[in-house]
Amino acid sequence: MDASSVPVVHGRVEPGFEPVRDAFRRNLTEHGEVGAAVAVHHAGRPVVDLWAGVRDLDSGAPWESDTLAIVFSATKGVTSMVLAHAHSRGLFEYDRPVAHYWPGFARAGKERITVRELLSHRAGLPYLDAELTPALLADHDRLAEALAAQRPVWEPGTRQGYHSVTIGLYAGELLRRVDGRTVGAYLAEELAAPLGLELYIGLPEEIGEERLAPMAGGTWRDLLADPAAVPFGHVVARALPWTTAARTFANPRLRSAGRLADPDYRVVELPHGNGFATARSLAALYGEFAQGSPTLGVGQESLWALEERPDPPTRGEHDVNLKIPTRYSLGLWKPHPAWRFGSDDRAYGTPGAGGSFGFADPATGTGYGYVPNRMGLRIRDDPRDAALRRALADCLKASAS
Repeated sequence: MDASSVPVVHGRVEPGFEPVRDAFRRNLTEHGEVGAAVAVHHAGRPVVDLWAGVRDLDSGAPWESDTLAIVFSATKGVTSMVLAHAHSRGLFEYDRPVAHYWPGFARAGKERITVRELLSHRAGLPYLDAELTPALLADHDRLAEALAAQRPVWEPGTRQGYHSVTIGLYAGELLRRVDGRTVGAYLAEELAAPLGLELYIGLPEEIGEERLAPMAGGTWRDLLADPAAVPFGHVVARALPWTTAARTFANPRLRSAGRLADPDYRVVELPHGNGFATARSLAALYGEFAQGSPTLGVGQESLWALEERPDPPTRGEHDVNLKIPTRYSLGLWKPHPAWRFGSDDRAYGTPGAGGSFGFADPATGTGYGYVPNRMGLRIRDDPRDAALRRALADCLKASAS
């Protein structure tokens, strides 16, 4: 490769973390990266803050330091940290029934579902019968009524199945009941402002298109080019309209996941999937929690709850919707033999459609954020993200030796 074809990577890395920059550059040449950012907070300071590539394929505009991209389900991890902050303030307990805080939730056989079960994809509420239009999603009272009316599709606590959309909607209403604010408002006031984050759930109208990175790719043609990217059982279940998986992922009715970044959806708060972030903000938030929350003051009991390894559901860790073994706790993914991240089982985070990922590694005091704009198809362990995390793990091992 001649010098003129070497991708330009902007930003900085501290000495000892250069391999992360090397891996990031290789993603542009070997893994089809279009535009992206990656950041790492370690031992209370930013040690990696990089961006490169094209922000918008149509215009050719470059990815800038302040470019924001939708992170899809990586939003769930942010919502979980919002709830952990509220838990630390004594607003609710994870092992109390949701109906204790939201009496209307007790309808349709849901009176015994705990907050922990709800947030761990075990409540049997992976889809909603009511059509999730932007108007309904913006009307919190009407939405709460639809959520309360839903009946579980399996006995709560016995199984787990990815609640792709509903977990955020239920979490949002729970927070509204105990605090009065929405997840997006709580995030802005209690977490983002003190930490100086560019991190939003529901995008403020004053942020213009020139700041945003539209998603590219993610079509059936991409799946045909990489048929092993999505578990076969998941593909089959999604194709059969009567299955739980099909119903879970068919509402709201979207032509593609990228539609959540369109104007009518991005202004609505969707705590499951329309977070907009810079990589440095994801890394800074997870780094705050991984370091023991010195700025926000989240209590140790709440932090331990995020770190502990969950007991499996009575019917095992096979996910009803994703058709793979998974491990969830309090809205977060946890390390599993089928998918390792972080240094040990205390780590937690959430991946997002397209390849985005943020996680905390309490064992090393590290927070990580990766935000791309080419839609990968992997449910987890996107090759671009995996390459960055391998490089980071090597750097952390070297710094500890």
